[in-house]
Amino acid sequence: MFTGIVEELGEVVSLTPAGPAGEAVLLTVRGPLVSSDAGHGDSISVNGVCLTVVDRGEGTFTADVMKESLDRSSLGSLAAGSPVNLERAARVDSRLGGHIVQGHVDGTARLLSRNPGDNWDVLRFELPAGLSRYVVEKGSITVDGTSLTVSAVSAPGADAAFFEVSLIPETLRATTLGSLAVGATVNIEVDVVAKYVERITAVAAAEGRART
Repeated sequence: MFTGIVEELGEVVSLTPAGPAGEAVLLTVRGPLVSSDAGHGDSISVNGVCLTVVDRGEGTFTADVMKESLDRSSLGSLAAGSPVNLERAARVDSRLGGHIVQGHVDGTARLLSRNPGDNWDVLRFELPAGLSRYVVEKGSITVDGTSLTVSAVSAPGADAAFFEVSLIPETLRATTLGSLAVGATVNIEVDVVAKYVERITAVAAAEGRART
């Protein structure tokens, strides 16, 4: 589990095809802080994707990225030199600075626009239809591993669904979102609590119908 508070802006060292059909990759990332105490089997979030450390070098770590993660996220489009947001797994004795983040990406979205301000930037992202019901104004959302508060969201049933976030200077400085170009693809994880509520109510409704 993570909190969505990015600890370090890392850099991709290499992506090496792996597996019998080359459908997976070995991803090596330079991140001196997050790799300083990393051990084999530890979890590190890379642009919001929970990855397992399989090797560690001098200021670097390597992780397997399976086909499911490549299909669901933007990790497959990374290249050597790409900046990435990094966060180590949360400790149970630490403060929860952001919100509960699993590192299980629900999908990707494109940056539609960014509106720079004096003290913050407003970024608008497309909202995939299958995820729009989980996003609410003033709720939490994870964008490339960064815990953010939704500042605006399109009306239900809108033809072009979107959500907006307002980023303070520290977020712009400390994460990849500060240099994100319009049209770029990001990883999205919605609030897991909303998904559990939906599932529980759906099961309860189905059981109720079965008893009648």
